[in-house]
Amino acid sequence: MTKEKILEALSNVQEPDLGKDIVTLNMVKDIEVEGNYVSFTVVLTTPACPMKDMIKNACINAVKMLVNKEAIVKVNFTANTTTKRTDEGAVLPKVKNIIAVVSGKGGVGKSTVAANLALALSQGGAKVGLMDADIYGPSVPIMFGVRGERPMMVDVGAEEPMIAPLERYGIKLISIGLLVDEKSAVVWRGPMASSAIRQFVTDVYWDELDYLVVDMPPGTGDIHLTLMQTVPVTGTVIVTTPQDVALADAKKGIAMFGQAQLNVPVIGLVENMSYFTPAELPDNKYYIFGKDGGKRLADEYDIPFLGQIPLVQSIREGGDQGVPVMMGDDGITKKAFEAFASYVVRSIAMRNANIASEKIAETV
Repeated sequence: MTKEKILEALSNVQEPDLGKDIVTLNMVKDIEVEGNYVSFTVVLTTPACPMKDMIKNACINAVKMLVNKEAIVKVNFTANTTTKRTDEGAVLPKVKNIIAVVSGKGGVGKSTVAANLALALSQGGAKVGLMDADIYGPSVPIMFGVRGERPMMVDVGAEEPMIAPLERYGIKLISIGLLVDEKSAVVWRGPMASSAIRQFVTDVYWDELDYLVVDMPPGTGDIHLTLMQTVPVTGTVIVTTPQDVALADAKKGIAMFGQAQLNVPVIGLVENMSYFTPAELPDNKYYIFGKDGGKRLADEYDIPFLGQIPLVQSIREGGDQGVPVMMGDDGITKKAFEAFASYVVRSIAMRNANIASEKIAETV
């Protein structure tokens, strides 16, 4: 066995999303051969790569079938999260991907989706931050159990001290709800709200992140325009429920990001509250708000459909108790969020590699 033969065998292993072999993509590093022992490192496009096990098995099989059936193969993994950013020195220079979670209307569970997406990415091994940009209805302090806590100022060598985000469950958090009394209403005109969002971007020390998830306010307005024009957003995730009223508003959100002055890619659409499943009847599905409305909308606009999140009691309880469902529940809800997050990271990796990701769900 030689390093050359190992590389030749591994050139038959395809990266499922990028459509090329892992040798051509320069993903194989540090090959070591000693007798029947072989070890090498595969550099993934994200620490949260859901294809890790598939790639590992394919690598082991390639070496055994094409080089030496007696080989003992050890596959190590590391990750270099892909990014399309080329604007070093601009805002948030150490943040590789910025994901805006948006909805056409309120009440569709956008903040719940944003929070659990951030946690799912973090549990996959990525460095993640969550910015609560919903100025008028901040939910993050309650959902993460940090009500009443205040972020500290930190000296990072800049001209002025910066705000250090809180850390909870392994992710960094900032919210207007951490800076104002929760009993006070934020009665601001558009320019004031937009100014606050700019400060969340420029005055908060996010440091190095693979993904910054931004929980946007519902609708289409000043704050959306400000964020999209202030930071290089990788793409947006549209949240809807299956009912026609929510779908009509989701269409406006999709249309907004396609406008020439924004032109922000839509990573995909996720359908929340897809069906109700009672805890005592886990195999039953009741389509309270209609069925497959989000899937039809994604097909209509030819954007990726990122999955369906069920309506179950544990999601509501987790949000109210400050322990999001990704931190406790190991049932259908957690699996749904994990599958959704895997679609998101794959869609981002494909977009960063300039590969259309419209039909991503069909490859799983």
